Amino acid sequence: MNIPFLDLKQLNKNYEQELVLQLQNVINSGWFIMGNELVEFEKNYATFNNTAHCIGVGNGLDALILSLKALNIGAGDEVIVPSNTYIASWLAVSYVGATVVPVEPRLDTYNIDVTLIEEKITSKTKAIMPVNLYGQAAELEAVMAIANKHNLVVVEDNAQAQGATCKGKLAGSFGDANGTSFYPGKNLGALGDGGAVTTNNEDVAHKIRVLRNYGSQQKYYNEVKGYNSRLDELQAAFLNLKLKNLTTENNERVVIANTYLKQLKNVGDVVLPVLAQGCTSNYHLFVIRTSKRNELQQYLQAQGIGTVIHYPVPPHKQAAYSEYNFTPTDFPIASLIADTCLSLPVFPGMTSQQVNYICTAIKNYYA
Repeated sequence: MNIPFLDLKQLNKNYEQELVLQLQNVINSGWFIMGNELVEFEKNYATFNNTAHCIGVGNGLDALILSLKALNIGAGDEVIVPSNTYIASWLAVSYVGATVVPVEPRLDTYNIDVTLIEEKITSKTKAIMPVNLYGQAAELEAVMAIANKHNLVVVEDNAQAQGATCKGKLAGSFGDANGTSFYPGKNLGALGDGGAVTTNNEDVAHKIRVLRNYGSQQKYYNEVKGYNSRLDELQAAFLNLKLKNLTTENNERVVIANTYLKQLKNVGDVVLPVLAQGCTSNYHLFVIRTSKRNELQQYLQAQGIGTVIHYPVPPHKQAAYSEYNFTPTDFPIASLIADTCLSLPVFPGMTSQQVNYICTAIKNYYA
């Protein structure tokens, strides 16, 4: 049996006729940027995410950068971020001129350890950026309580957790501004790049709308030094189509994840992901840990099973952040996760036979 880690070709094949129709509609409209498709998607995604505003932008990184800019985060400011995350979270902080202050994750949930945040707060701290990693909502209610206590703003990196919840409230609706991504491999994936900011703050929403469009509300009149970061009409049309099925597809992922959790319990030294109390996951990724990670990955590949390592090099060990002079022993939990994690296939359309085959292969490896 051959099981890819993620088959985007097959995933989008299910939408092929409707995608072609959406393409024809956009072509026939003659309007390709900042038109009705974007307006409709922004309205629909804001409703889905239970927020007052959604602002479509070029990609997930831009969503975070513009969120920080709209909240006046810049040079001299410190932003608390997880040490265990994709580097985009850190890059956004760097691009606005602020300083990254990493905080270690919980080893069981992989998300930021909220009990360690306050000890990193200084007079320069202006924001916290929790990351809803691998699809699980971070302990966002606790993050907000800390932020309110210390008069800090919160920007959620919700690139992976569309539809996940914390204490019954949707990820991407807690922060002062929240960035998400529609990269093709995401649970809600475009057929190109795309992103959005969600917020309940009207002033923040207005600032981001201006910033994404060259700093302009009216063409050729520029109020501030802005960016060119706009979710185009075609991607908005595709996302409008896919958004209708996001909850159903997320539920499919949960069923697959629950099968893994049941069948891989107490198998070898496999460590299964844990949900924080009151938090849910859309299982964008299903990440296990094992001391035999590389060997297991090679074995599964030989059985026709695709896996991915998210992420083999944590941000503090990247050459891009060499100026911070982090040492090899800094952030040992983030390093341990990077050295032992392995993502198993989890995507809509996977059959029970495929999931069982993967579980059996892992059991056979340890046997």
